[in-house]
Amino acid sequence: MNTPRSTPTSTAATEGVRRWWDADGGWSTADAAGTVLVIDSWLVDEGRVRGLDRHAERFGSACDRFSEPGAVRTNRFLRAVAESLPARGRWFPRVELVETGPGTRLRMWLRPAPPRTATVRLWSAAGADRRRLPAVKGADLDRLASLRAAAVTAGADEALLVSTEGHVVEGASTSIVWWRGEALCGPPPGPGLLPGITRALLGELARTAGHQVVTEEATAPDLAGVPVWTLNALHGIRPVTEGLGRFRDTDAAVAGRWQSRLAALAVPAGASLIPVVHP
Repeated sequence: MNTPRSTPTSTAATEGVRRWWDADGGWSTADAAGTVLVIDSWLVDEGRVRGLDRHAERFGSACDRFSEPGAVRTNRFLRAVAESLPARGRWFPRVELVETGPGTRLRMWLRPAPPRTATVRLWSAAGADRRRLPAVKGADLDRLASLRAAAVTAGADEALLVSTEGHVVEGASTSIVWWRGEALCGPPPGPGLLPGITRALLGELARTAGHQVVTEEATAPDLAGVPVWTLNALHGIRPVTEGLGRFRDTDAAVAGRWQSRLAALAVPAGASLIPVVHP
């Protein structure tokens, strides 16, 4: 069942609307009950999205860890989500796999997008990263929310996570990259790192522009003299002004140019989501 691409009103104007999806019955009103197992989210700006197919792939791969709902149902859900996204306004929808009693269900939370911020201040969480499943978005939702709240209390915007060896991993809701001269750098992939969609897109843009894209393990002191960016679907690129690396006035202009290239990747939501097949 397809839902018309119209702009929700009333509660959507503040907190958004949660709806369950069922392969047979389509969409129905959802409450907040259940334990969230997997999530993914992206920015919808006037009906356009960047990397929606990749968000769908990441969400589907994470859902494959569970016996339900299965690849076919997940793919049908994601297609229904893409078809129901509003064509007007700025939105930040979140798709969820939710445990409800003996089984799981799929849900979309259509939320108005918060304002974008141009820079970010980092706060270092005490101790090493203690997430259970860092590579699965949503598995450690409560812990990450607590870290972000602690960062705000400390006067920052985002919490920095480091490994037991002290290497920079990522933020509570962001990927972290840095520039060494003309090379774009970031932590190496692995089970301790969420596969960042915006980071992958930026890396492809950088390679196309002739830049090296490399991975390296780096501590906070290792990054003291280089520009550092955080990346995510909502804000895109934000230079770090406090808490890691170094920031100069010219860094904002450089980040702005790359932000424009990133924004140019957005396409209509319905056209960007192709069927996703999982083994």
